[in-house]
Amino acid sequence: MKARLNKVALLSLSLIFSANSLADRLQCENTDFTLQTLGTGGPITDDQRASSGEVIWLNGKSAILIDAGGGVFLRFGQSGARLEDLKLIGITHFHTDHVSDLAAILKGGYFLRKKEVIDLAGPAGGGAFPSMTQYFHDLFKKEDGAYSYLNGLYNATDGLQLESKVKDIDYTATEPQLVYQDAEMKVTALGIPHGDVPCLAFRIETTKGTIVVSADQNGSNKAFVPFAKGADMLVMPLAIDENADTESKFMHAAPDVVGKVAAEINPKVLVLNHFMGKGLRLKDQSLKTVKQYYRGKVYTSRDLSCFPISLADGKE
Repeated sequence: MKARLNKVALLSLSLIFSANSLADRLQCENTDFTLQTLGTGGPITDDQRASSGEVIWLNGKSAILIDAGGGVFLRFGQSGARLEDLKLIGITHFHTDHVSDLAAILKGGYFLRKKEVIDLAGPAGGGAFPSMTQYFHDLFKKEDGAYSYLNGLYNATDGLQLESKVKDIDYTATEPQLVYQDAEMKVTALGIPHGDVPCLAFRIETTKGTIVVSADQNGSNKAFVPFAKGADMLVMPLAIDENADTESKFMHAAPDVVGKVAAEINPKVLVLNHFMGKGLRLKDQSLKTVKQYYRGKVYTSRDLSCFPISLADGKE
């Protein structure tokens, strides 16, 4: 009996150490100013990846979450990111693979030690899609919101320790729109053409460098190039292959367009994400096409990949 208990104890310790070792592998060593891709897949389950989401680490803390697609709730926890450290959640657009885990992440406001305030920004409404404020209202409105029990997110009441300051960003503006600013960073946004879907790209500027994160776009907005100019790191989706149909290219930039846009912007580092099953099978071919135009460093991401800004200086 005693031997059996000893074996159980050893197994328990082994599992604890294995879990700790796994957590270490999932978390970024350098969090000075780092992009971590939480979800790098798309809206189809054939990629075996979480859907879209990135966390920006700044001065050791998870400062910004961009998008919260399916699976990002899990990846957010695995990354070691903390809700109370977030200053901003930026939503690029309201396709489910970019926003479906938002409510689950915000529910964490029940479990914070003290009251926190977080900025929440997304595009204004258009076509079949709501604005950020309308989406938040539809989720959390006290009378008939889908999750009305979380109505306290408006002003940190009803047991919730999180107040959400919600803001709509004009995606039709020709000039960058200010999203958030403090002593550590400045965040601006610009509308990008994702078919007929209101969609944003975000630019994060700090004294350590600049990261630009583009969501899905077809690459036809010429204003995106000056918006992203000077970026140390540019994140672009590579959702389709070169031979995709016309409708797909109306929604997404083909590899040659990604390469041409990146070449015009000329960031020091290009990070590619938003892969789907077919795209993963053709990834090498698509990457070769991108590199025909953009001559800098190119990285293809996986869930929980870490890209510190020091990559731009060749220090990693």
